[in-house]
Amino acid sequence: MLQRDIVGLPTSIYPPDPWALVEQEFTPRYLAETESIFAIGNGFIGMRAVPEEGRPYVERGALINGLHEQWPIHHPEHAFGFAEVGQTIIAAPDPRRFHLYVDDEPLDLRHGDIRTYVRRLDFRTGQLTRTIEWRLPTGVRVRVTSAALTSLVQRHLVAARYEVEVLDGNAHVVVSSQLRNVQEDARSDDGDPRKAKGFDHEVLVGEGARADGRRSVLSYRVAQSGMTMACGIDHLVDGDAVVDEQCTADASLGRLVVTAAMSSGQRLGITKFAAFHTSAVNHEGMPTHPQRLADRCDRTLDRAIGRGWEEIAAEQEAYLERFWDTADVDVQGNPTVCQAIRWSLFQVCQATARADSRGIPAKGLTGSAYEGHYFWDAEIYVLPFLIYTNPLLARNALRFRHGMLDAARRRARQVNQKGALFPWRTITGEEASAFFEAGTAQYHINADISHAVMKYTQVTGDEDFLAECGAEMLVETARLYADLGFFRQGDDGETFHIHGVTGPDEYTTVVDDNAYTNLMAAANLRDAASTVEWLRTDRPEDHARLLRRTDLRDEEVLHWRRAAEAMYVPYDEDLGITPQDAHFLDLQRWDFEGVPREKYPLLLHFHPLVIYRYQVIKQADVVLAMFLHDDWFDPEHQARNFDYYDPLTTGDSSLSTAIQSIVAARIGNDAKAIEYFRYGVFMDLANVAGNTGDGVHIAAAGGVWLSIVHGFGGLTDTGDQPDFWPRLPSSWDGLAFNLTVRGQLLRVEVSRHETVYTLRGDEPMEICHQGVPTVLQPEMPTVMELHPTLTVHPQED
Repeated sequence: MLQRDIVGLPTSIYPPDPWALVEQEFTPRYLAETESIFAIGNGFIGMRAVPEEGRPYVERGALINGLHEQWPIHHPEHAFGFAEVGQTIIAAPDPRRFHLYVDDEPLDLRHGDIRTYVRRLDFRTGQLTRTIEWRLPTGVRVRVTSAALTSLVQRHLVAARYEVEVLDGNAHVVVSSQLRNVQEDARSDDGDPRKAKGFDHEVLVGEGARADGRRSVLSYRVAQSGMTMACGIDHLVDGDAVVDEQCTADASLGRLVVTAAMSSGQRLGITKFAAFHTSAVNHEGMPTHPQRLADRCDRTLDRAIGRGWEEIAAEQEAYLERFWDTADVDVQGNPTVCQAIRWSLFQVCQATARADSRGIPAKGLTGSAYEGHYFWDAEIYVLPFLIYTNPLLARNALRFRHGMLDAARRRARQVNQKGALFPWRTITGEEASAFFEAGTAQYHINADISHAVMKYTQVTGDEDFLAECGAEMLVETARLYADLGFFRQGDDGETFHIHGVTGPDEYTTVVDDNAYTNLMAAANLRDAASTVEWLRTDRPEDHARLLRRTDLRDEEVLHWRRAAEAMYVPYDEDLGITPQDAHFLDLQRWDFEGVPREKYPLLLHFHPLVIYRYQVIKQADVVLAMFLHDDWFDPEHQARNFDYYDPLTTGDSSLSTAIQSIVAARIGNDAKAIEYFRYGVFMDLANVAGNTGDGVHIAAAGGVWLSIVHGFGGLTDTGDQPDFWPRLPSSWDGLAFNLTVRGQLLRVEVSRHETVYTLRGDEPMEICHQGVPTVLQPEMPTVMELHPTLTVHPQED
């Protein structure tokens, strides 16, 4: 991996805190990064941490999951089956604005005399709070405190609190609480394909605006996609110095202006509630009328006003208490790492808690990069965390994929294949990538989704989901692989090959027999066949329904079995490794010594054809296959593969570090395991990839959990029961985490010489500890000695 110093946010400004991220001074230098890492969201609504006063900013506005504009993709040279319509997430009106004027002077963090400044993102309350003291040239001092949350319980609700207290002198105070629709922003794609597209037309077209009392409601239609939305704000005002209130609304702004004449010791408090409702992302017929959405906003605001800030904040804290009960990871002896871990898990929580019937964008709702699209990252890097900590959210995410199955079927027809082909990147379910070589050609996405279906079923025991939704996805994805591949008769017998695909590594495209794709496809084919046979035997009514939905024939299932058994996986006898694809080893190795650091990531500095000619890897490919299918590789084989591919992997993708850490831990390379873990856990907090300002890497945040639980915690779950091979890093005093398995909570506590397993449930659970079967009894801690694990790689100092 390309070596980089982890240089990022200084601890003098962001000190270690095990349960919060705290900013101790306003630092314009880190403005873009802090907008991302202090962002708040709930999976449906997200808001970057722009100052309440509006400026300065990098990317403004709220983001709503799935709220998008669409646009025609113009190919310089068109060909059959190319994606035709692009989709880009758009900014919604910003509800967190509070513009403050004291004696007609605006509060501006860049130019004001700010005596104290503390901003805190609390992982246990879910609140973003800020306290500042501002001294005016006249000597008047005011304290401004604020708090905001996006409700993890009330999907459509944002709540904010803004309080002004005069500390010295008398002052005329005006607070303008706003819901502002400003489409232009300060971002520029700079030729970076990872950033969002801008538009030269009015995206949100006003459909209505009204003001009543302290409430204003705005409604819109998205110009090209046709989606509709409505948003509104309402207020509670407290303080004994208020002299006037005015509420207005038009297409671009809903506003309540509160005026107060204040003296020392007096305070003015404004509590704002905001509601957002949108039509469905992929609607049938006409979208919901904006007035109906406005009515829904009224109902959301009525409930919020009736309950008040304190009750909603308490509800938020209770939700997070339940979240941490099942999801917390505790590292003893390293508070900085512990803080980064919890920040990462909190980001996954914010990206998924109320996504409900929508997907999980690559950046969550912390930025518009990657257009707000959903990728395969969710199934491989995020869903495992949800499956083991909050299975309901994992079920929702998989049901969302099932809802896209008809679009996937259409896409398969567009590329002349049978079955279904899920898109590489999408919002609506239709493929939105114009770059087919690194997009559509990633046929492994089908198997990634099927892998998540089977993992969810295995861990949760939710056979109803498998019968009702999962089986249909397995059948249609298996059909594609059966149609895509072909049999070949050779000296070693019959083999099944898949040509013309791209694996997870986007620096090597449209290749034959990509090892990752073939291994995952074989599992997909086997799982589909087994599931169909299970339904036929145990659930005949569900089997009959599946046949009606898919027109499945018996000979297809037999074909899947045959293809899975014959699946070809490349192997090089001389090197003793699995080639990434059939011809990867024929390529020239990339000149890492001759290419300077500033030329990475390569995709921003080299034409794709240059990159494709070399052995150079953007993200883990064979190494990822070893993690997901470790039962296919023996330890020595894993070590040889890792040693070959590790020097070729650039680190240009945030998806690699977690997987490299896990496999390094499993082969006994402790130094590499902790090195890659550190890259992953500080990916955004230290801006390792240099693009944190564009939004948080949600898959990397999920990968933090993977690297801890599957790497250092040693969990392997490819067998019938969990098997633990703990490997505690030398710099940690201990490690503890929780897993939910079949509805029961299992706590795992790893120390230097032993592991303690505590089952919180009603039924015994069988696990393996270092390969030895053990039956855990409820509420009876089981202490297991740690024996030295097999090391097939020399330890590094």
